[in-house]
Amino acid sequence: MTKRDEKASDKEIREAAKTILAARYPIALTGAGMSVESGIPPFRGPGGLWTKYGEPPMNGFQRFMADPKKAWEERLSKRNDELYKPLSVAKPNPGHLALVELEQLGVLRFVITQNVDDLHRQAGQKALAEIHGNWTLIRCLDCRTRFHGDAISLEQLPPACPRCEGLLKSDTVSFGEPIPIDVLNMCAEHSAKSDLVIVAGTSATVYPAAGFALEVKQRGGTLIEVNLYESEITQICDLSLRGGSAEVLPRLVKAVTEIRRESLS
Repeated sequence: MTKRDEKASDKEIREAAKTILAARYPIALTGAGMSVESGIPPFRGPGGLWTKYGEPPMNGFQRFMADPKKAWEERLSKRNDELYKPLSVAKPNPGHLALVELEQLGVLRFVITQNVDDLHRQAGQKALAEIHGNWTLIRCLDCRTRFHGDAISLEQLPPACPRCEGLLKSDTVSFGEPIPIDVLNMCAEHSAKSDLVIVAGTSATVYPAAGFALEVKQRGGTLIEVNLYESEITQICDLSLRGGSAEVLPRLVKAVTEIRRESLS
């Protein structure tokens, strides 16, 4: 094992905590690594669902729009497949809870997640943008209102929006579908204010999510990486904390709390 693959030391954790506390507007960008730590299989890479079964069609949104009824029928038929089963039983891990603690401490201002698993919400994160959607929600393509899945009757397909009678689809963003503009606007607003990004469980290579973190760096901001391994962005990160989010982020919260206590004594 090389030094850069070793677990983050207490000294590195404390340095990161001091850097976060010194920042004006820290935000976080999270990815699939956090989902994996809650038992949800990844899409890409060894053991990934797309590696095993092939990637979904790149024109998924166009296919939905061409035949919404058929698309809904196909989605409902997959409720018990290898992806939906883990999603339905997954629980927030200590990494999710640590980000909530940072928010409650008034340190972390906003979270952008690429995950659709609903776990940040379940953990209690308030200031949150789910840039690829949320698998438990249904979104109106016309008025962009989101409904919990249980609130929409699926007796008739495709379902119609209770507010505007518009076309409803799963909130998860399909291939070929634009990221909803309300979510993009939230991400742009908070990243424009940010001077530090905690990049947790992601290599920050999938756009547009990655662009928000890299934009902060390009403006002279700080990137703190939390990842098991080196990633494509390690070389540009100011600090890289080796380890899973479920292990590193709680240590980071503890260090933030200790440093604050010391400053008051």
